[in-house]
Amino acid sequence: MRTLLAITKALADQNRIRIIAALHSSGELCVCQIQELLGLAASSTSKHLSILAQAGILTVRKDGRWAHYRIADREEIPQEAAPIVEWVCSQSASEKVVLQDRKNLDAISAISREELCQRQAKGIRCCSSAPETPVAAK
Repeated sequence: MRTLLAITKALADQNRIRIIAALHSSGELCVCQIQELLGLAASSTSKHLSILAQAGILTVRKDGRWAHYRIADREEIPQEAAPIVEWVCSQSASEKVVLQDRKNLDAISAISREELCQRQAKGIRCCSSAPETPVAAK
């Protein structure tokens, strides 16, 4: 029952669904890239990632000061979660916000992690409708 509750909690939020959809299409993303995509504070982004990881849906790879997340492989993910995650990915693929996220990920991926973190520290977003818009404005 504990695994079921963790999985359903992990999937009961639009931002966490967006994270899963982004990782499904991109394979692996750095925390700063996910933060940029969602337009959330670092603490909120980390909380969402933590919930998904605790449910066994995501795995993390450390690379120096960078943390990269991906959807857990079929053999790593809880058996109950695998078909649910596949369903979420297929159902969310045509959602407007997910389609826009894919476009935004192209812009985000074109920026180095270092530059992206510097921009975020200054409150500047890379993929808003107006370039160089402060994060708080979104």
